[in-house]
Amino acid sequence: MRLMDGVRLAVGTLSVFPVRVRRVDRQVAGQAMVLAPAAGLVLGLLAGLPLLLPAPPLLGAALAVGLAALLTRGLHLDGLADLADGLGSGKPADQALDIMKKSDIGPFGVMTLVFTLLVQVAAVAEAGYWALVTACVAGRLTLAWACREGVPAARSEGLGAMVAGTVRRPAAWLATLAASLTAVLIGLLAGAWSGVPAGASLALLAGTGVALLLLRHARRRLGGITGDVLGALVETATAATLVVWALLP
Repeated sequence: MRLMDGVRLAVGTLSVFPVRVRRVDRQVAGQAMVLAPAAGLVLGLLAGLPLLLPAPPLLGAALAVGLAALLTRGLHLDGLADLADGLGSGKPADQALDIMKKSDIGPFGVMTLVFTLLVQVAAVAEAGYWALVTACVAGRLTLAWACREGVPAARSEGLGAMVAGTVRRPAAWLATLAASLTAVLIGLLAGAWSGVPAGASLALLAGTGVALLLLRHARRRLGGITGDVLGALVETATAATLVVWALLP
C-alpha cells in the first residue's frame, strides 16, 4: 500500500527507528513529507519523557532536548550547522553549497548550534512537556511547506532533490490544519494539567512562520532546498515554537 510506504519513509528518514522502506519514489517522498508532523508528534511524546522525572526543570529540559537529538540521529542539528556555515560564508551559491557538504563544522555552525540548543533548553525548562511536543510537530510541519510545488532543489542529487516539489499545496494546507487541531488539543491538555494557557496552536503557527522566513532566505541565497536546509528548518521551527510558548502569558 503506497500510503504505508509514505509512513515508513517518514519514520525511517526522520527518526532512528528501524523500518523497512520497500519503495521510494517522488510520490512516496511527498506523502512522507505530508505525514512528517505525525512523526514529529510521536518523537515529541517520547523526547519529553525526561521532563516527567522528579528532577530540576533545567536538567529535565536538557535531557529532553538531548533525547530529541538522539531520536533523530542529530541530523537536523547537523543540517542547521551546515546551513549556518554556508550562509554565513557570504559566498555565491555554488561555493556555499560546497561548504555545506564538508564534514567539519565552522564557526558559524558552532555558534548557531550553541545558541539554538541554549534557547531550546531554556524554553523547555520554562514551558514544559506539551510545549516540546508541539514544537516537534511544528518542526516537521515545515517539511511539507519546504517541499511544496514550486520550491526547487539546490542540487541535482541528494535528499533535497528527491523531495523538492513533491507536496501539492492542498496537501500542505491539510497537514497544517491537522497539526493545528492537534496543537489545540495539546493546548487544552496543557491548560488542564498544568495551568498553562492553551496557546499551542498560536505557538505552532508562529514557529512554522519563522522557519518559512528562513526557507525564503535560503532559496534566495542557494537557489532551492537541500537536506541541510530541511534539517535547519526543523530546528528553527522547533526553537521558535518553544520561545513563543514560553513567552505566552
